[in-house]
Order: sequence, then C-alpha cells, then structure tokens
Amino acid sequence: MQQVAPISEKHRLPWIDAARGIAIFGIFIVNIGAFSAPYFLYGGENEAWTRPIDNGTLAIIDMFFQASFYTLFSLLFGFGVQIMKERLAEKERNVYRLLFRRFLLLAVFGIVHAFMLWHGDILLTYGIIGIILLLLLPLHTRTLIRIAAVILGGNVLIISMLYYSAREYLHFSNTYMINDAIVNYRSNDLRNILAQNYTDWQFANGSISFLLIILIVLPLFLFGVSLARKGWLHNPIKYGRILRKWWFISFVGFIAFKIIPYLFGNPLWFSYIQDNVGGSFSALFYIISVTLFANTPIGRKMLKPFIYVGRMSLSNYIFQSLFGFFFFYGIGFGFYHAISPLPLAAVAIVVFAAQAFFSKWWLSRFYYGPLEWVWRTFTYMKKQPFIRS
Repeated sequence: MQQVAPISEKHRLPWIDAARGIAIFGIFIVNIGAFSAPYFLYGGENEAWTRPIDNGTLAIIDMFFQASFYTLFSLLFGFGVQIMKERLAEKERNVYRLLFRRFLLLAVFGIVHAFMLWHGDILLTYGIIGIILLLLLPLHTRTLIRIAAVILGGNVLIISMLYYSAREYLHFSNTYMINDAIVNYRSNDLRNILAQNYTDWQFANGSISFLLIILIVLPLFLFGVSLARKGWLHNPIKYGRILRKWWFISFVGFIAFKIIPYLFGNPLWFSYIQDNVGGSFSALFYIISVTLFANTPIGRKMLKPFIYVGRMSLSNYIFQSLFGFFFFYGIGFGFYHAISPLPLAAVAIVVFAAQAFFSKWWLSRFYYGPLEWVWRTFTYMKKQPFIRS
C-alpha cells in the first residue's frame, strides 16, 4: 500500500483554486449584508433602505451574487471530493473511512462556527450532507446526474408552486424579530449576542428548513462529482469545444432565471426558482468562465490573488466571520444596523483584498492555511508538513 497525502502543488488545477477564491469573495459580498442587519432573515430591507442607490446595490447583489456563489462553492466541494476519492483509490487506501473523517471534522468546525460566531454557517451543513454523499459515490455518473436533477427539480417545482399559491402573503417583515436582533447584536453582553445568534440559527435551519437545504445542496455536490468525473475542467484545451458549448448554455440560463425576472418586477414567488435554477446556471457559468480565462496569459496573471485565497478557503471563510463578529456586534466596534448596502460592499472588497495579500504571504511560508493543516492532519491521521523549509 502506497503512502497517501494531499494533492501536491504541482498537481493542483489553478483555475479550480481561483474559482474557489472567487466563490469565497462572492459569499462574503452576500454574507456581510446578512451579518450587518436582520433583514436577510426577517424581511423589511425595502422599508429600511429606500434610496435608489441602496435598492440598486441590493439588485446587483441579488442578480450576480445571491445564490450564485454558495452554489459555485458547492459544485467545487463535490468536484474536490471526487478528485480526493480518485487519489485515495490510486493509493489503495480506504476511501470512505478517510472521507468520513474529513466530513466529521468539517461538521465539528461548523458546530463551533455556527454557535460561537455566526448562524449563517455552511460548514456543519456541508459536513452532514458530505456524509450522505458517501452513500451515493459508488453510483454511476449518469445515475448521479439523474438523482441530482430529480431532487433539485422536484424540490424547486413543489416549493415554487406553494409560493405561487401563497404569493399575496409572501411580502412580510417580522418587526418583533428585527427589533430583537438589533438590540441583542448591538449589546456588549456576549450572552445576548450568542443567544440571538442561536435564535437566528434555529429560524434558518429549524423544522423543514434543513431538509430543504439538503435537497438544494446535495444535488449540487452530485453535479460537482459528475463534473470531475467528466474531466472537462482537467484539460480545458482538449475539451474547449464542449466547455464553450456549456458556457453558452449556462449564460443563457443565468440571464433567463437571474436577470430577466427584474424586467417583470422580480416577483417574490419566483425567488426559489431564481435562486436554485438561476443560481445553478450562474455557478456553472462562473466556473467555466474562470477555467477558460485562466488558460489565457492575462487570465493567469489576474487570477493569481484568487488562487491564494482559494487554497486557504476554509481559513479565509472563518476569518470573514471573525471580522463580521467584531466589526458589527456590540462586543466589538458595534456597526450592526449602521451601514447601508453600498458601503458594506466596499468594506467586503477591502477585507477580501487584504485576505488576498495575506494569503499570498502565508503560503510563501507555509504549505497550508492553519485550518486546512488541521483538517488534513485529522483526515490522514498523520501530521502534515506545515512550515516551508
């Protein structure tokens, strides 16, 4: 049995790392709005922000960022799982034992992150759904695609029909919960902050909500696994023709489901289709665009900052939550409910730029990000190299 270790730098696909870094940026653009005010969960943003510049910023984020980058990150997660599975199989290692340990630690990271930093955590969700994914990995690629299409399509169809039937009652804001969130997050008492965070987590994940999250994220994992098995992104020169074909298809889907609804008033009942069908098309569009662009001279240069961030995606994701916790909540700078959408986007861009510089500096001295190193060491049950000689 051969020794097994994480993928070496020379075997990595830089455009996949770049896409992962871009996903971290897009997720932060959306998350910083949810971190800074209660409207993402409880509605009422149109009453709170009435200036045209605010509405325009929110519309741009909704069209180009909302539900586009967590879907991209989910595709990349499934893609990475398949790459790791193939590598472990080549080394004759127990694929499912190592992957189970990997997902288990991810869920542990998620528990700490969700309940000590931010209710919008995705790590716990990924860890749990990753374990479910293990049951489906032995299936044929065509079967995985069919399962993913049925789960995602059926889910979107049923929920959207329910939304449409109740369309006159969808426009609401929970004033009581909004006021509670503002008071508690602006408090300098850590107990109030964590209690409100738990309340928000329950609201976002309780009852049937977590089941719906599984029905959204699991198909994206399966599409990512299938994409890796196809090998199209491994060799974009060889598969350029088919990539350009799917680039065009995904672009049309992106425009049709994410942009065009705004020409018809962007009805709220259509939001589930917009997020999950449009978001899937936009994620595919982004990953193919990055792949094709990365294989041009200018693309190789311009995408380097995103590659550094992508190689430390877990550490950078957690850092963004740490930043949000201390920047917005009363225990830190207390800017909760104090910044409008456009300045918030500017803050996210500045923070992400700092992360890109820091990631480059860190990776020049260490092989992995700090949390990536812990994650890999636990996965392989062997201390991984850390400091570059």
